[in-house]
Amino acid sequence: MKAALATLVIAGSTLLSAAPATAQTAPSTAERIRRVVVYGNERCPRGSDGEVVICARRPSGERYRIPEQFRDDATADDPASTSWAAQAESLEFLGRTGIQSCSTVGPGGASGCQMQLINSARAERQAGTAQPR
Repeated sequence: MKAALATLVIAGSTLLSAAPATAQTAPSTAERIRRVVVYGNERCPRGSDGEVVICARRPSGERYRIPEQFRDDATADDPASTSWAAQAESLEFLGRTGIQSCSTVGPGGASGCQMQLINSARAERQAGTAQPR
């Protein structure tokens, strides 16, 4: 009984070990598909035997840019996508009094008004809306 069971186990393990080898062999006639993105006037590469090449053409200016699906500007102003550091920085100046605050309370309010004037002038200059003198 034990000998018959041992023979059955050995025969079964031999059969099972050969099964993955037969499952992994692929037919040699299967076509291979390759997708390529070409930019500007580049030529679409030719495929080897049994290979289909699908080319998507983009303008040459898009070569080193982030793909369009990742360039979503709508999420840039979304408060949920604002970093915690930026949120904390904006809360730092909320209700601030004293030095660098541009308020009438405290001894250094005037220095804060000067900084506010400098920052607004810089923002105007960068935006190109500054009036000529």
